[in-house]
Amino acid sequence: MLTARTAAVCRRTREGRRGCVRRIRCITTRIMKRIIFLPAIAALLCGACSSAVPEDYTQYVDPYIGTGDHGHVFMGANVPFGFVQLGPTSIPQTWDWCSGYNYADTTVIGFGHTHLSGTGIGDLNDISLMPVVGEVTPGRGTAGDPSSGMWSRFSRADERCAPGYYATRLLRYGIGVELTASPRVGMSRYAFPASDDAGIVLDLENGQGWDRSTDCGITACSDRTVEGWRYSTGWADDQRVYFHAEFSKPFERIAFTGADTLSADGRSARGRKLYGRFGFRTEEAERITVKVGLSAVSAENARRNMQAECPGWDFETVREAARRAWNGELSKIRIETADPAVRRIFYTALYHTMIAPSLFCDVNGDYRGADGAVRRDTTFTNYTTFSLWDTYRAAHPLLTLIHPEKVGDLINTMLRIHEQQGKLPVWHLMGCETDCMVGNPAIPVVADALLKGFGGFDRAKAYEAMKSSAMRDDRGLDLYKRYGYIPYEFNESVGYCLEYAIADWALAQAAQREGRREDYDYFLARSKAYRHYFDPSTGFIRGRSASGAWRTPFDPFHSRHMEQDYTEGNAWQYTWLVPHDIEGLMECFGGRERFVGKLDSLFLAEGDMGAHASPDISGLIGQYAHGNEPSHHITYIYTMIGQPWKCAEKVRRILGELYHDRPEGLCGNEDVGQMSAWYVLSALGMYQAEPAGGRYFFGSPAVDGATLRVRGGEFRITAADNSPENIYIQRITLNGEAYRKYYIDYAEIAAGGELHFEMGPEPADWTKQQPL
Repeated sequence: MLTARTAAVCRRTREGRRGCVRRIRCITTRIMKRIIFLPAIAALLCGACSSAVPEDYTQYVDPYIGTGDHGHVFMGANVPFGFVQLGPTSIPQTWDWCSGYNYADTTVIGFGHTHLSGTGIGDLNDISLMPVVGEVTPGRGTAGDPSSGMWSRFSRADERCAPGYYATRLLRYGIGVELTASPRVGMSRYAFPASDDAGIVLDLENGQGWDRSTDCGITACSDRTVEGWRYSTGWADDQRVYFHAEFSKPFERIAFTGADTLSADGRSARGRKLYGRFGFRTEEAERITVKVGLSAVSAENARRNMQAECPGWDFETVREAARRAWNGELSKIRIETADPAVRRIFYTALYHTMIAPSLFCDVNGDYRGADGAVRRDTTFTNYTTFSLWDTYRAAHPLLTLIHPEKVGDLINTMLRIHEQQGKLPVWHLMGCETDCMVGNPAIPVVADALLKGFGGFDRAKAYEAMKSSAMRDDRGLDLYKRYGYIPYEFNESVGYCLEYAIADWALAQAAQREGRREDYDYFLARSKAYRHYFDPSTGFIRGRSASGAWRTPFDPFHSRHMEQDYTEGNAWQYTWLVPHDIEGLMECFGGRERFVGKLDSLFLAEGDMGAHASPDISGLIGQYAHGNEPSHHITYIYTMIGQPWKCAEKVRRILGELYHDRPEGLCGNEDVGQMSAWYVLSALGMYQAEPAGGRYFFGSPAVDGATLRVRGGEFRITAADNSPENIYIQRITLNGEAYRKYYIDYAEIAAGGELHFEMGPEPADWTKQQPL
């Protein structure tokens, strides 16, 4: 599919080189007549005519995918991994509006400059702007009551969205809204009707979900410039955002609502529920543009960020820069498929993997640390929004493939967090440790970087950060060290312990790489803690007390959210949360036959999880729950144990049934890129099932071909005779040579080359090169 601009260039290109030369002569003659000599112009024009126009991969992204049901994805304008996510925020504050937006709703209370994407908890929506006309009461208001608050409805017919751009029309006010962004700056352009009472409201009260403002300030520095801050508490318990805003047109009046203190000249206010309204007289269709720079350090730094990134007022230039930034990142994987739905799902998924982690530093290197102190460090780029319990599984392994330039910065960020708070991050947000979810999920990410040979950070410090985090006494680790497992007297004991065991295995592999034999033995032994929970009489992993007694009564289907031994799951799902030691888990079952039989039954078992089960347990195939991360490796267990055809069947079913190119196209929370990263890797035909180390196990490619931009150049994947019927890998070659392993190593991918699958309609095992 070509854009109009691309098509026009292609038509010119098809005229051929003769036409190119004629045009060069004509243009050059005109230039010479004006006594202008540009010797490079012929070469430039020939290059433009003879070179292919780069493909625009942003055209395949559908930002609506995942905005419906429980996907919770961000809708709005941003750039890859940017600090600013500028988008609409609706009235509802319920679970399915964690990102501030849900496709089921068409209300908007403002356009905030920070949002989360795919989380199960709501926060952010800082520094929100709402253009209005006439008299309104600042505030959220109530849906269905047009006289309350400043909210408005919009129509889907007026809504436009693309990477780096969002537009809508506020029906209550007749105002057109357009949004775009740079990494640290949001730019809003409003088209007003004719009015003597137009205004732009700066809302510092309303956050999203758990967020509550604690202290806010606004100062009008001139009739075009405003700056201030918003402090809040919520999921991030001490969040601080500073802003510097500039208007393209001078405002004529200022009115503050909710101020606890007001300056004598009426141009500065402070309060917890603070709004500032900036008034204008407007002509019909008159546009007013607002630029807002953000910083977690100071308003002055917010101004510097704006000066560096958006010094001018050309909205289209900023929008085009955002599009180019997205296209550059999306083009790191160029797929081939005849199915336009697969193309949309794939590139939207890839887009979603690059919303976070997000920048958390200023252009001068300043950032707010995990201890609240401001630091300046220009040796690395600081980040935030680490949903690590989710993303260590697939999003970070994908990032090591196509964003190797970011790995050092991410690890350095984690090491600084370790220095500042005494442990590696668990779920870090806006410089705050939320301690959300279980285990030590940063350890697999750091260990993976060490094992894959990444540099740009201090390896010794990285190792010590992992070890010291694993040896703490908080969050059940004291019990883990005392008993070898975590007794059920500690809530979510199985969830915590199994995740600690996964992290310990990753740490053990790093210890072996670093030549620390004693540490390797210790952490490898701890990684087998799952054995304490395996009950051979039931064939399930289940909770047990400090005295060793099994928890009773026991129902492998039953689940109570945050009130049981498992974390957002049940015994059926958690029995398989041992991706690091499949052979050991098989021994617990008493052999391969029993193990495989139980694994097969996971995808067939039907049962009631109970009225208090977590809504995160979604995307069910039997009791396999693709909507939640502890299940994400399970299909690849089949390949790990030598039955790859079963993996192919399950993976293709999940890709085809649980991902769609519709608003409800995700079967669970997107979880800051993890759900999408699973799709991207699986559609390519592989997945890093183990927590660290870089073995990507094969499944079944859903695309016919793909070219990945990797550390060593390009890695090409082809799938011959691929189709909805031909889902089974028959043979594999790597760089033309027969390949007989069940996985491919990271180093083999990162070096560049070509991986070729031959697909067929019958189950096969390519490692044996003979019929089953």
